[in-house]
Amino acid sequence: MGVIWRELFPTKLSIFIFFGYMSLFVCQGLLVTYSQESNSSYKYNTVVVVLLTEVTKLFTSCLFYLKDNNFKSLLYNIKKDSNILLLYFVPAFLYCLYNNLAFINLSRFDPTTYYLLLQFRVVITGFLFQVIFKKNLSKRQWMSLVLLTAGCMLKQIHINEPEVAESSKASSKNMNGFDFSLSAVFILAQTVCSCLAGVYNEYLLKDKGVDVNIFIQNVFMYIDSIVCNIVVLIMQGDVQTIFYKQNLTSLFSLNVILIIINNSAIGIITSFFLKYMNSILKTFASAIELMFTAVLCYFLFAIPIYINTILAISVVSIAIYLYSQNPVLNMVKRPVVNTSERENFLDEELDMEEV
Repeated sequence: MGVIWRELFPTKLSIFIFFGYMSLFVCQGLLVTYSQESNSSYKYNTVVVVLLTEVTKLFTSCLFYLKDNNFKSLLYNIKKDSNILLLYFVPAFLYCLYNNLAFINLSRFDPTTYYLLLQFRVVITGFLFQVIFKKNLSKRQWMSLVLLTAGCMLKQIHINEPEVAESSKASSKNMNGFDFSLSAVFILAQTVCSCLAGVYNEYLLKDKGVDVNIFIQNVFMYIDSIVCNIVVLIMQGDVQTIFYKQNLTSLFSLNVILIIINNSAIGIITSFFLKYMNSILKTFASAIELMFTAVLCYFLFAIPIYINTILAISVVSIAIYLYSQNPVLNMVKRPVVNTSERENFLDEELDMEEV
């Protein structure tokens, strides 16, 4: 049985979304790593960067909506679907934790190890997918999920132990995997947030909010995310320090601006990914990023690629192939719409772009 490309990518636009999603995530890990000091700390307030990212996402989503609609329509739809706005507080809070933990974990792990450890979310995502969407995964699908997790665990096996140990002394980052410390707790917390937020967000896009314009749903998500990040800043007691000259200067450096723009693009494209594909395929897209991240980190940051890393990526690639033979299908439940509701030009465009 070969790869069922039509089921994996039902439209030409979905292919663009898939590879765009992967490219942006690879760039994010590299940009964040590049922005770190020699001791892996940050000159800027990472919570403020996440907050500015959410503001940028909100502004971008509003612009996309206003491209074909007026401002009065935007306000009307926000008020009309305010119940969906409240529901989005759940994934917004989880994504708030996820985005802030990303900066912490990338300061403790090199990008390749970081993305490998995040793949533990695969089996959890599969389980949640079954519970929420009531779609039982096949044996082949579960086999690919378990194999993917096993491949990620290979990263922890120190096949070339002397080299790893020597490298670890020269680096402040963990390049081996779990060390059962606070770092492991943080990466597990980020993994759980990713699973719950991704599947619940897909549930809102395809079920509860299926008849709501995707840009309006993005507006809901980012309004809630801004509120959550402001609460985090208040809890940290760092609100007054934001306006210090040194902190403002660091926030407007080129590298930080690129992080904000790239992460904003990730947020926008993720909503399209979840609406027109699914959480399982999104997880495998994240797995493919490993290969590109490992190679780029080797050339850009001189982070070595050990045998256990090569084996881990190889097993993950086999898992991806197995999944591609029998992908999970979870198409959007399209309601009966009238002429005024056809303002969502993306649905029309996708219908025209079918392969």
